[in-house]
Amino acid sequence: MRGLRRRRAMAAAAAVVIGCGAGAASLLTAESAQAAGGLDNPYAGASVYVNPEWAANATADGGAAIANQPTFVWMDHMGAITGDNGKMGLAAHLDDAIAKGNNLVQVVVYDLPNRDCAALASNGEIPSGGLATYETKFIDPIVSILKTPKYANLRIVTVIEPDSLPNLVTNADQQATATEACRKAKSTGEYLQGVGYALAQLGALANVYNYVDAGHHGWLGWDTNFQPFGQIAHQAATTSGATVNDVAGFITNTANYSPLVEPNFKVTDSVNGTTVRQSKWVDWNFYVDEQSFAPALRTMLVSAGFNSNLGMLIDTSRDGWGGTARPTGPGPMTSVDAYVNGGRVDRRPHAGDWCNQNGAGIGERPRAVGTGGIDAYVWVKPPGESDGDSHDQMCDPNYGGNAQNGNNPTNALPGAPRAGQWFSAEFRMLLQNAYPPIGGGPTPSGPTSGPTPSGPTSGPTPSGPTSGPTPSSSSGGGGSTCAATYAVQSDWGAGFVAGVTVRNTGTSALRGWKVTWTFGANQKITSSWSATVTQSGAAVTATNASWNGGLGAGATAQFGFQATGAGGTAPTATCVAS
Repeated sequence: MRGLRRRRAMAAAAAVVIGCGAGAASLLTAESAQAAGGLDNPYAGASVYVNPEWAANATADGGAAIANQPTFVWMDHMGAITGDNGKMGLAAHLDDAIAKGNNLVQVVVYDLPNRDCAALASNGEIPSGGLATYETKFIDPIVSILKTPKYANLRIVTVIEPDSLPNLVTNADQQATATEACRKAKSTGEYLQGVGYALAQLGALANVYNYVDAGHHGWLGWDTNFQPFGQIAHQAATTSGATVNDVAGFITNTANYSPLVEPNFKVTDSVNGTTVRQSKWVDWNFYVDEQSFAPALRTMLVSAGFNSNLGMLIDTSRDGWGGTARPTGPGPMTSVDAYVNGGRVDRRPHAGDWCNQNGAGIGERPRAVGTGGIDAYVWVKPPGESDGDSHDQMCDPNYGGNAQNGNNPTNALPGAPRAGQWFSAEFRMLLQNAYPPIGGGPTPSGPTSGPTPSGPTSGPTPSGPTSGPTPSSSSGGGGSTCAATYAVQSDWGAGFVAGVTVRNTGTSALRGWKVTWTFGANQKITSSWSATVTQSGAAVTATNASWNGGLGAGATAQFGFQATGAGGTAPTATCVAS
């Protein structure tokens, strides 16, 4: 039973690795070499299965350097269990893992009735009222396969129903973000009963380790959401025959973009007597990244009734935020907003933006951690698979937002296919913006210290991709100047995506900015975001949006666009301040 697991001594953590692919090296202690059931941390000494279907897509799109990384296999509809549309089923993946000598397979269980009630892009196939279908046609067939004797020595790590329980906390009552679908999910009890049934049936298998989805810091980090999640999670884990012993742990940041570490500020920092929590970006949240959120969430969940040996996972598949737009140090001390916005590596307009995020990058590579209550960093969302297309307005780059993202732009890349389908332009962008950079670079380990009363601390040495052309700046008078840096983020020959970073290089705040450049060939802009972009022949002009024109000294803003033609050599972009 999961409740009988013991935390091994920290000395054992020194031998924790994750092996990737067939023939991967792994450090197996006597304890971790035993049968899969009962391990304290299933990732300790594990050789983790690499999904060959994802690896093939990654390799074909220029990602051979990361194609040996393990990603989760998604059971997100009933047909996926046996395999459909030419894809491998669950048993085929398990057989492949055994053939390759792996001993850990990662599986997402994701098909609740009325699934993902706050996001149209990821709605499921089972309508509200279909709990019996979920149990007998989805969970039971998965359990039947997993309990086959030949799989008994595989460690099976499951992520249980992403987004479901967090939605019951924030979107199912009278909040501005609430939806009727989420209210129905709460009133029927289908989410609680479905999660409970999945935990009970899967938890009965000695080699299965269930991790329940727990949103991310930008979802549950406020005190109004934090403790209530613990209560709802405990309800789910003690219904439909489940007990807390069926829960190995929880996972944060599933398929999201929240950074593992914000290196340039902490929630306890203050600027001119104003705390970082009061900044518009942090908005009174108690956390600014997943590395601080996950252990705190674990402590709260233990106090809510879960076992004291609870483990945490963090999805780092797309939270790298590298590339030329990554800040190299803290923002200016002119105001708390300038300090936070100038230094934050998460460049989204709002932490509620979740669909195919422009500017994101591959994050920390999967590996066992074994300290601080964190079992591993994992890639639940396979990089390159779309979050959804524009039939969900949150995936439409031209949508102005709603209460779920603070009425901000969605920051979604254009041209995305349906959820789960391969999105080449996004994958190539993720490669280019990887942090740590692909091929080497520093590994984020924790936040740097905050500013002292005399000024900000220094930031990390830049280590990401080299910048584009030298930015050109111009003055708008009164000490207001700005510079623009243009960078191609992905280029597939017939089209490309580019981003432009605008920086206030003057000593006074900007009221607005305008960036111009001239293409060197026949490139034609087809869509843009976070700026008003016009094109006349080869000449392009971009002016600030209503929400990102005001920049304090040293602060930055980003906008982007998609165009036809090849990206080619980056043109020189000129910025004029107003």
